[in-house]
Amino acid sequence: MLPMDSTKKLSFNRKITDGDLVIVYEKHDNMKAVKVNEYSVLENRFGVFKHSDWIGKPFGCKVSSHKGGFVYLLAPTPELWTLVLSHRTQILYIADISFVVMYLELIPGCVVLESGTGSGSLSTSLARAIAPTGHVYTFDFHEQRAAAAREDFEKTGLSGLVTIGVRDIQGEGFPKELVGVADAVFLDLPQPWLAIPSAGEMLKPDGILCSFSPCIEQVQRSSETLTAKFTDIRTFEVLLRTYEVREVKMDESQSEEGTPGSHRPCKRKHRATEASHWQQDGSGSPIVMARPSSEAKGHTGYLTFARLKCVA
Repeated sequence: MLPMDSTKKLSFNRKITDGDLVIVYEKHDNMKAVKVNEYSVLENRFGVFKHSDWIGKPFGCKVSSHKGGFVYLLAPTPELWTLVLSHRTQILYIADISFVVMYLELIPGCVVLESGTGSGSLSTSLARAIAPTGHVYTFDFHEQRAAAAREDFEKTGLSGLVTIGVRDIQGEGFPKELVGVADAVFLDLPQPWLAIPSAGEMLKPDGILCSFSPCIEQVQRSSETLTAKFTDIRTFEVLLRTYEVREVKMDESQSEEGTPGSHRPCKRKHRATEASHWQQDGSGSPIVMARPSSEAKGHTGYLTFARLKCVA
């Protein structure tokens, strides 16, 4: 995971060594995290891959099996880790995560409090944002889930930047030893309004709080609680639309959508065609078409941000 361990800083040019964590990329929707062991092998539909052949190669390289199949060995960035981690809870994806990191104004050296940890998807990106001198204190009320997250942080090299605790933040609040030390607080709780007073105590003057909620009723109640000690309260819903680009034959595209620019009685097909970008050579084929992806990782959720009022 990008430079977290001062003794082994990771760059995209660093060579893979025994014991490294790599992301094995088979195709865009099929990746897995693998710990390199010189005596182990990876078997998949593309063939058998010896880990010993990976050692010494740079991250990002393409490696082949004896069958002629191949995979790519990628560096375990937080973005890729989010796609391959074990889902112990519903997770935040990159669209929401990037927005959270930006609006919490995180820079190296910041201290961030998080509740709850869940599968650790957000935690890994928070850790990179505040590295190498900051720290993330994350809490989950579920002991087994916290233990699994701790193992993941060790696996990805984040244990020096992330401290995970077992605590019911809704019922107990954050630990008193963290009062006034946080630059930012993130809440992912069923009843975040119960934890907002404690979060306010943890924040430095002008610190920022973010609460993630799947229901607008949660947002409304949280916002009412925030008005007591916070200002600049704003709520966002982040929507991400991806497109698939592929080359099709002229007759295939006509059977699916009709000729570009022709009349279509079907509104659904008409909208799909308007969302497509067509490029055609003089012979009429092939056609490169972009259309909205049938799959989109994410879920309905609202991000509410607020800034702690400065008391004169």
